[in-house]
Amino acid sequence: MDRSELYQALAERKEQQLWRQPPVLESAQGVLVQIEGREVINFCSNDYLGLAADPRLEEALIQGVKHWGAGSGASHQVCGHQRPHEQLEERLAALTGREAALTFSSGYLANLAAVQTFVGRGDQVFQDRLNHASLLDAGLASGARFRRFHHLDYSHLEGLLKQAGSGRRLLVSDGVFSMDGDQADIRQLVAVAEQHQAWLLIDDAHGIGVLGEKGEGLVGDPFTAQQVPLLTGTLGKALGSSGAFIAGDQVVIDYLRQFARQYIYTTAQPAAQACATLQALDILEKEPERRWTLLQRVKSFRQQALAAGLPLMDSATPIQPLMLGSNQQALDWSQALRDQGFLVTAIRPPTVPPGTARLRITLNALHTKEQVGLLVEALAELKAQDREGWNA
Repeated sequence: MDRSELYQALAERKEQQLWRQPPVLESAQGVLVQIEGREVINFCSNDYLGLAADPRLEEALIQGVKHWGAGSGASHQVCGHQRPHEQLEERLAALTGREAALTFSSGYLANLAAVQTFVGRGDQVFQDRLNHASLLDAGLASGARFRRFHHLDYSHLEGLLKQAGSGRRLLVSDGVFSMDGDQADIRQLVAVAEQHQAWLLIDDAHGIGVLGEKGEGLVGDPFTAQQVPLLTGTLGKALGSSGAFIAGDQVVIDYLRQFARQYIYTTAQPAAQACATLQALDILEKEPERRWTLLQRVKSFRQQALAAGLPLMDSATPIQPLMLGSNQQALDWSQALRDQGFLVTAIRPPTVPPGTARLRITLNALHTKEQVGLLVEALAELKAQDREGWNA
C-alpha cells in the first residue's frame, strides 16, 4: 500500500472539516468534567442516568476485582464464564421480559452476532437507512442480500419485501436512533414482519434504562420474543457500565451460544464489570426517580429551546440534536460552547448524512434545571450572533 494515499485521504478529511480528535477528559465521566485543566458542563455523554461514576458502581467494581480478578482469562465457552456473568444474564432477561440473555464485550459485537448468526448467503436483510453503523456493517458482512429502506418509511419496507425472493428474511432497526433521537414504530414493524414471515431485530441501546415503565426500554414487556425475536442492548449508556447483550427465547440464546462466532471466539468481559452492571440494575429498580427526573429535564430543555427558536429535531428522548447543516458551523458552535464552559460535540458526516451536521445534545438525570437553562441561553446567543446556514 502506498502511504501517499493515506496522507491524501487524511488531508481531504481535514479540508472537508471532517477531522476527528477525541476530547481528553482529565476526570471521571459525569455532568461536570475536566478538560485541559478546566471544568465544563458535559452535554454529550450517553450516561443518561448519571451512573458511570456512581460510588456504588465503583465499589461493586472494586469488590468484584478483589473477588474475581481483573480479567476473565478465557472465552465464555472455555473457562471465562463466571458466576457474575450468569447472574447478569438472568437479570437482563428478567428486565426485558425474555427467557434468556447472552452478554458481549461491546454493542458492536452483539449486533454483529445478532445478524450474522441468523442470516447468510441466500437470505435477505432489510435495514432502516439510519441504523447504527454496527447493524449496517453486520448486514453488509453477512453475505445476505442487503437492502435499506427509507428512515421510518415502512411502506417502502413493505415494497422491498414484496420484491424479495426466497430464504430467511431479517428486518433490522434501531429502537431509538442515536443521532436523531427519534423512535422506531415497533408495533408497525412487528405487523410488517408477521405479514411477510420475517424475523425482527431491534437494537434498543438508547432505550434500555430510560424508556418503559421500569427502564426495560422501548421493546421490553410490551412486545414478546415471538414478535421481536432478537433484542440487543448496551450496558455502557444508561446503566453506566460496559458491554452489551442479546435477549430472546431460550432456543434463540442457545443457538447463539453454539454458533455466534463473536461470542465463542473472544475473551469474556471481566466478571468484575458484570458486578458493576448488576449494581446498576439494582439502582435502576430502586430509584425510578432518576428516569423521571431525566424525562423532566428533556421536556424542560425542549420547551426552552423551542421558545428560543432553536432548530431542534423531533425527539422525546435524552438525545436532542440541534440541526445546523454546515460542518464548519457545527465545529464553530461546538468550540464557542466549549469556550463558555459547555461540552457539546459536533456531529458530522459520515456519522450523519451530508448536509446534516449538528450539535448532539444529550441530557442526564443529574443535570440541574440551572445548567439546562444556561445551555439554552448560550445557544440562543450563538443563534443571534450567527444566522448563516440555518435550516430553521
